[in-house]
Amino acid sequence: MLLAIDIGNTTVLWGLFERQTLKGHWRLATDPSRTADEYGSLFVSLVRNAGLEPHQVTGAILSSVVPSLTSAFEHMVETCFHRLPLIVSPDLDTGLRLSITHPYEIGSDRLVNAVAAYAQYRTTLIIIDFGTATTLCTISESGEYLGGAIAPGLGISADALSSRTAKLPKVDLVRPKSAIGKDTISSMQSGLVFGHAGLVDEMVHRIQAELGKKATVIATGGLASLIAPESRTIQEVKPFLTLEGLELLYRRSRGDA
Repeated sequence: MLLAIDIGNTTVLWGLFERQTLKGHWRLATDPSRTADEYGSLFVSLVRNAGLEPHQVTGAILSSVVPSLTSAFEHMVETCFHRLPLIVSPDLDTGLRLSITHPYEIGSDRLVNAVAAYAQYRTTLIIIDFGTATTLCTISESGEYLGGAIAPGLGISADALSSRTAKLPKVDLVRPKSAIGKDTISSMQSGLVFGHAGLVDEMVHRIQAELGKKATVIATGGLASLIAPESRTIQEVKPFLTLEGLELLYRRSRGDA
């Protein structure tokens, strides 16, 4: 089995693949204060709860946008699963041409999403990842990673409203009943959810205008299922796109894809 791990700023998404089938997946809070041993104990416990065993892992791949945790997870994988993880970077064979100014600045999660999406669709793409930040990545029909945009994520925006104002509370990120809020909480939810959908749609329209053509628009990330129904441009939600990209990159590194 392949152990695929994506370390994000808010959550760690990871899964186990048997060949190309996702056998199990989990999401943990990203906590830089946790040690490799603590993460290892969690991983092993969850694997065993799923009726699997650590020794069944035959390979591992790791994507990280949290440098302080990268080495801890490398150590954890080596100690608990006895595998040396492949680390995602632009140096890997991605199957894409990175037509951006500084390829090594690209977040590994954005790269992994692009690899998976292009392999599945083989067309002009806009990939929207609703994570800590909301990112939009643009891929040409010929497989060029053209760049994109980065905006504050929905969670960051909600936290900023409550932490930077004296009277606005923390709110649950759920769909409000209407755009016109009848109280403070529903008004905040309207601005956050519907406003974020509007941000996404406007960015998609601008990107497509610059491309001079329509693109297939797909969404992923923890909050994609909340925003996608309110968007006029998102066509499909792919909740495990990042894990699928990690599995594909691992196979490409072994010459199997």
